[in-house]
Amino acid sequence: MGTRGAAAAAMAQALVPPETRKFTRALSKPGTAAELRQSVSEAVRGSVFVAKPKLIEPIDYENVIVQKKTQILNDALREMLLFPYDDFQTTLLKRQGRYICSTVPENAEKEAQSLFVTECIKTYNSDWHVVNYKYEDYSGEFRQLPNKGTKSEKLPVHVYEVDEEADKDEDAASLGSQKGGITKQGWLYKGNMNSAISVTMRSFKRRFFHLIQLGDGSYNLNFYKDEKISKEPKGSIFLDSCMGVVQNNKVKRFAFELKMQDKSSYLLAADCELEMEEWITTLNKILQLNFEAAMQEKRNGESHEDDEQSKMESSLSSIDSYFPEISKSSRDAEIKFKSESRVKLFVLDPDAQKLDFSGIELEVKPFEEKFGKRILVKCNDLSFNLQSCVAENEEGPTTNVEPFFVTLSLFDIKNNRKISADFHVDLNHVSVRHMISNATQQLMNASGDYLHRTQDIIHESILHYPKQVIFSVTCPHPDIFLVARIEKVLQGSVTHCAEPYMKSSDSSKVAQKVLKNAKQACQRLGQYRMPFAWAARTLFKDASGTLDKNARFSALYRQDSSKLSNEDMLKLLADFRKPEKMAKLPVILGNLDITIDDVSPDFSNYVNSSYIPMKQFENSTKTVVTFEVEEFVPCIPKHSQPFTIYNNHLYVYPKHLKYDSQKSFAKARNIAVCIEFKDSDEEDSQPLKCIYGRPGGPVFTRNAFANVLHHHQNPEFYDEIKIELPTQLHGKHHLFFTFYHVSCDNSSKGSTKKKDVIETQVGYSWLPLLKDGRVVTNEQHIPVSANLPSGYLSYQELGIGKHSGPEIKWVDGGKPLLKISTHLVSTVYTQDQHLHNFFEYCQKTESGAQALGTDLVKYLKSLHAMEGHVVIAFLPTILNQLFRVLTRTTQEEVTVNVTRVIIHIVAQCHEEGLDSYLRSYVKYAYKAEPYIASEYKTVHEELTKSMTTILKPSADFLTSNKLLKYSWFFFEVLIKSMAQHLIENAKIKLLRNQRFPASFHHAVETFVNMLMPHITQKYRDNPEASKNANHSLAVFIKRCFTFMDRGFVFKQINNYISCFAPGDPKTLFEFKFEFLRVVCNHEHYIPLNLPMPFGKGRIQRYQDLQLDYSLTDEFCKNHFLVGLLLREVGNALQEFRDIRQIAISVLKNLMIKHSFDDRYASRSHQARIATLYLPVFGLLLENVQRINVKDVSPFPVNPSSSSAKDEPLSMPAANPLVTPQKSSNTLDNSLHKDLFGVISGIASPYTSSTPNVNCVRHADSRGSLISTDSGNSFPERHSDKNNSLDKNQHCSTLGSSVVRSGKFDQTEIKSLLMCFLHILKSMSDDALFTYWNKASTSELMDFFTITEVCLHQFQYMGKRYIASFNKVYGSSPFLPGNQEGLGPIVHDRKSQTLPVSRNRTGMMHARLQQLSSLDNSLTFNHM
Repeated sequence: MGTRGAAAAAMAQALVPPETRKFTRALSKPGTAAELRQSVSEAVRGSVFVAKPKLIEPIDYENVIVQKKTQILNDALREMLLFPYDDFQTTLLKRQGRYICSTVPENAEKEAQSLFVTECIKTYNSDWHVVNYKYEDYSGEFRQLPNKGTKSEKLPVHVYEVDEEADKDEDAASLGSQKGGITKQGWLYKGNMNSAISVTMRSFKRRFFHLIQLGDGSYNLNFYKDEKISKEPKGSIFLDSCMGVVQNNKVKRFAFELKMQDKSSYLLAADCELEMEEWITTLNKILQLNFEAAMQEKRNGESHEDDEQSKMESSLSSIDSYFPEISKSSRDAEIKFKSESRVKLFVLDPDAQKLDFSGIELEVKPFEEKFGKRILVKCNDLSFNLQSCVAENEEGPTTNVEPFFVTLSLFDIKNNRKISADFHVDLNHVSVRHMISNATQQLMNASGDYLHRTQDIIHESILHYPKQVIFSVTCPHPDIFLVARIEKVLQGSVTHCAEPYMKSSDSSKVAQKVLKNAKQACQRLGQYRMPFAWAARTLFKDASGTLDKNARFSALYRQDSSKLSNEDMLKLLADFRKPEKMAKLPVILGNLDITIDDVSPDFSNYVNSSYIPMKQFENSTKTVVTFEVEEFVPCIPKHSQPFTIYNNHLYVYPKHLKYDSQKSFAKARNIAVCIEFKDSDEEDSQPLKCIYGRPGGPVFTRNAFANVLHHHQNPEFYDEIKIELPTQLHGKHHLFFTFYHVSCDNSSKGSTKKKDVIETQVGYSWLPLLKDGRVVTNEQHIPVSANLPSGYLSYQELGIGKHSGPEIKWVDGGKPLLKISTHLVSTVYTQDQHLHNFFEYCQKTESGAQALGTDLVKYLKSLHAMEGHVVIAFLPTILNQLFRVLTRTTQEEVTVNVTRVIIHIVAQCHEEGLDSYLRSYVKYAYKAEPYIASEYKTVHEELTKSMTTILKPSADFLTSNKLLKYSWFFFEVLIKSMAQHLIENAKIKLLRNQRFPASFHHAVETFVNMLMPHITQKYRDNPEASKNANHSLAVFIKRCFTFMDRGFVFKQINNYISCFAPGDPKTLFEFKFEFLRVVCNHEHYIPLNLPMPFGKGRIQRYQDLQLDYSLTDEFCKNHFLVGLLLREVGNALQEFRDIRQIAISVLKNLMIKHSFDDRYASRSHQARIATLYLPVFGLLLENVQRINVKDVSPFPVNPSSSSAKDEPLSMPAANPLVTPQKSSNTLDNSLHKDLFGVISGIASPYTSSTPNVNCVRHADSRGSLISTDSGNSFPERHSDKNNSLDKNQHCSTLGSSVVRSGKFDQTEIKSLLMCFLHILKSMSDDALFTYWNKASTSELMDFFTITEVCLHQFQYMGKRYIASFNKVYGSSPFLPGNQEGLGPIVHDRKSQTLPVSRNRTGMMHARLQQLSSLDNSLTFNHM
C-alpha cells in the first residue's frame, strides 16, 4: 500500500473512537442506521476543524449593465444579456359566471350601508386581477419547458458488431438450414410488387414468409399462403440482388422495403414494431454477410500494398464497382445524418426520461360555484284511485276529483336533518286547477307587478308551473331520502278527508260525493291548505353518489296530524326499511310518478334558487324551465366554499302554536298563520312583496299561509316560507304573523251573514329580524298579542311590571305561545358575532370616529374565534379588509395583530385541506390598495416588517411556526403587491435601484436575516415548517429578480448562503440545494449570469477573451449565480454520497434545461452558455482519480479472452484498504499512446501496465467516517497543479480541508460525465483550443483521461451481456435505440460503439473503418 494509502488508514483509525466501533458492531436494532450515520458525521464535524468558504461579493448588476450598455447592445447575442422589456404585466380578467346577468341586484351597491355588505358586493362584482409573467413557462424544471427538446421517437435502430458476432456464433451452434446459416419465418403482409401500380392498404396480402439459405450460401425469402413450407412457395425474393432494407411507413404501419439492384422493390409489413425490427435486423445481417464475402473475394484477388492510403483507395474503388449507385453520396449522407438526425445529448440521459410530476403545480383556477352530486327530478303525475270528470257537463278527461299539491325536499336520516329547501309542484289537470277561483288565487298570492331583477330577462309565465327540479347533495349516502308531502284544499280533518281514498271499491257515487264537497271547499276556502299524505324514496345506492334509478316512491301514507314536524318525518324515515313498522301506517290508494336522473354537463334552461337564469337559457313561452333548489350545506369548513354570487334568503318555519289556554278569543280552533315581512310598524304600513310564491301565482307575494289543522287548538306546522331579504336590513325589518280562526262549516243552516265570515283574527305576533346587528336565526319563542297598536316594535319590558312603548294586550299573559325557527342563507350577512363586530368597528373608524389601537387590537384578537366555515365562506372579503387595515394603521401593534389573524386564517385553511382557495385568492382576487404616499403604506413593506417582528425569538413560537409552515402565501402576496405597485404607480419605468424605497430594501434584508435561523436551527424540531419556509423564500428571491435591484437580490442570496457551512447535516444541504435549484430556474437565469467578456480594453473578437476554466474569484463575481452554484457543487463533492448526488442532480438538471430551452436552440447560443460552465472542467480534474473507471469498475476484466460473452458475471470482493495509485512517471509531455489506441478503436483500453484493475470495487460502506461509500481513498492532486489555468488562484473558494468522500459511484460518474460531454459538445472550437493551449501537461492528461472514462462508461455491452445482466440483477441496462437508462460497462476488444447501419452507405462506411489501419480519431461530438 502506498504512503498516501497508509496515511489514509492512519487518519481513519485516529478519527474513529473505539467505543463507537463497538457500539456499531453491537447495534442490532433495525432502522437506526440513518441515526448512526448522522451522529457519526456530527462527531467528525465536532472533532475536526472545517473551514468555511469565504463569500464572493457579487457585481453591482445594475451599474454593470449601464456601464457596458454599448458592448451589450453590439453583442450579436444581446438577448442573452438583457431582460425583456415586457417581462410581466397586470391584466384584468372578466369574471366568468354561469348566469345570464349579474347576481347582484341593480341598486344593491347604492342601498348597502353596512361596510360588510358593501365589501361583499364588491367581492362578487369585481373582476380578477392577475399578474402575468410572459416567460413563466421557462421558470420551472426542464420537464416543464413549453417546448421540451426531448424527441418522442426512438433512436435509429442499429446492428452492433458485438451483437453481430454473438449472433453468428449462436446461428452456427443452433440455428440454420443446409449450411447452418440464418433462418427466420413468420407472417407478413406483402404489398403489390409491380412498381407501375401504386401500393395501397388494400393491395397488401397476408403471406407466410420463410428465410432459407441455399447450398451455395445465398439466401432466399420464400412466401406461402399458409404455414406448410414443405410445399412449393408462391414466390421467392433473391436476397443476393437486394441492395438494402429500410423502414417505410408511408403506406402501412410497421412496413419495410427491400430495394433491389434493378431499382424495383418489395414492400412488406409486420404486425407490430418488434417483429418489424427483428425482420429488418435479420435481413441486414444477411446483406452484411454478402457484403463481407464480396469484399473478401476482392481482397484475395488484389496484391497487398504497404501504403495504407493506397489500401483505403483500393477498398473504395472496389466498393464503387460493387455499389456504383450509392458510392457517390456516401459521405454526403453521413454528414447529413450527423447534422440533422442527431438527437440532443441529454435525451439519452435516463433522468431526462423519467416521469417526475413532483415539481408540477396544479393549475390555480378562479373561485367558482361548486356543487355536490346534482340530481334531476322530473315530476310526471299524481293520480288516486278515486277519479272522475270534474267538468260541469261531464265532458272531459277523467282526473282526480280535487286539486292536490306536492312539496318535495331531501332528508338525511344519518345526520338527522333536512338538507334542502322545499320545491312546490302542481301536477293537477287544467280542469282541476279551475276548481279554485281566480279571485281566491289572487287573494292567496296578493298578486301584483313582477318586481324581480330578472323581469326583463325571462317571461314570468314560464315560471308558473315548474315540474323539473335540480337538487344538490354535497355528501351523498344511501340514507338520504326524497320526501313528497301532499296537501289539499282545507275541508275538515285529515282522517275524514282521506277515508274515501283508502277504499278499494271504485264507486262513482263516492267520487261524485267527494267532488261535490271539494268544489264547495275550493270556492270557499281555496287559499287554505291542509296536510293529506306523504311518500318517500331513496336516492343513492352508495356513498359515491350512484343514483338508485330503479327505486320507486313508497305507498302514499296518510299524514298523521299529530306527527307533522320535520323531526317526526325523520323518525318515520328511520323506520322506512323496516316493513313491520311501515305496514302499520294507513295507506291511501294512489300513485306518485316522479323520476330521477343525473344532470348532464350541458344541461340548459334552468334557473338558480333566486330565479336567475343560466347563460344557456332559451327565453320562450314554450321553454320547460328547471329550478335549482337550495342545499342546506352542513356548517363545517370542509364542506364550505368561498361565496362567489349574491344570495340573500331567509327561510321561516312556523313550528307550533299553544292556544289551548288562551281566554282572549271565543273561538280559535282551525287556526291559520299568515306570514308577512315588513319594514315598518306604522298603522298603514304594507308588507314587502318579497315572499316566493307557490305554483300558479306570481313569483313574489306579500304573504304566505301555513297549513291548517282542523279542530286543533295547539297546531303543529311543517311549512317553509322563503323570503328574499332586502340588501340593507335595518331595525324596523321584522317578520309579522297574523292568526285566523277559519270556519270550515259551510252548512246551509243559519243566516247568509254568518256564512260569509270565513276567517276571524285571533292574534298577532312579530319578530324583529336584527339583534345586535345580526339576523336572528334558530328557534325562537315569542308571545302573541290580541291587539295591534301603532309602533308595536318599540314595546319593551322594563321589569317589575313596567314597560315602555304602546299598550299591548297579550294573549295568555304574554307567554311565548308561538314557536318558530329561521334559517339564513346569505352571502352578504354573517351570523358570526366576532366578524360582525370587527367590520362594524372598521366602519365607525372609516366614517370619522377616532380609531383606538387598543380597541382595534381587541377586535382583531377576537377574530381568532371565528367559526371555520365562516372564514372559508367570506375568505376574500375578510382578507381584503385585513390587508386594508394593514396599510392604514400607524401602530405596530395593530400591524402585528393583523398579520397574526391572517396567519390564523391561512393555517385554518391548510388544516382543512382547503389551501387551494388561498391560491385562488392570491392569484385572482387579491388587489393591492391604491398607494397614496402621504396617507397609506404598501402591503409588501408593512407585511415584511410585521413578519419580521413575529419571527423574533421573543415572539409566540406557535404563531411563528405557522408562519414558517405556510409562508408561501405571504411571499406570494408580497410578490403580487410589488408587481401591482410597480405598474399602477408607473414605477416600472424607473431604474431598478429607484423602484423601491430604501426602507423596503432594509425590511427585506432584515426579514431574510431573521428567517434564516428558523430554517437552519428548527429543521429538527419542526422539519416541515423549515422546509416550506426555505422553498418559499427561494421562490420569493427568484421573483425579486423580476422587480428589484438585481445586485441587491444577489446580496440576499449571499446572506442566505452564509448561514451554511461544509459538514452541515444532510437536511441543511438539501435545503441549500433546493434553494439554489429554485433560484437558478429563473426564466432569465442566463442574462443574470451575463455570459459576456469582462476583460479590460476593447475586445475585437469573442475568442480573444480570457476564459475561466476554474472557479476564480473574478469568475464567481462576474457570473454570480453560476459561480455560486459551481462552488457549492464543488464543496458538496467533498461530502457524503447522498449530498453529492443532490448537488450533481441540481447541476445536471439545470444543464439539461439549457439544452432543451428553445430560446437558446442555436449552436451559438449553446456555445455562449457553455462558457459559463467551463469551470466544470476544473472541478472534474480536481476529482479525476475519483471518476477513473479503472478504479471503480464493478465488473471483472479478462484481457486474455477475446470475448466476454461466455464469462459469468461475478462481483469481486471489496478491499477497502487498497487504493490504486496513478503513477506520476507514466505522465509524459505527449499524449499516451494507449489513449490514442482506445480512441481509434484498435488497442484495448486495459493493458497489463495498469495496476490493480480488478482489485477495488465500489462498496456502499456508509459506516466509515472518512468515506461513506467506498474504501478509505483520498483524491489525489498532481504536483504541477499550479499552472497557467490557475493564474489567480486554484479553487481558493473551496473551503473544506477535511476529506469525507471516496470514489464516486456509477450514477454520480455518469451524471458528471454527461455534463462534461455536453459542455465539450456545446463549446466553440476556439474555446476548446484555448483550453488545450493553456492547460498544463497534467491537466491535459487528466482531461483525456476523463474522455477515456467516457468511452468506457457509455460503451454498448451487447445483447448477450444484457441478458446475463438481467438474470443476475433483474434489470436492463442501456440499449441503443432505447432511452431507458445507461447501463454498466463491459470490456471487449470488439468495437462496441460503432453500429452496423441498416442502409448500405452506413454499412460500407463502418467496414471501411475496420479495414483501415490508420489511427482514426473519434470525435467527441459523436454523441
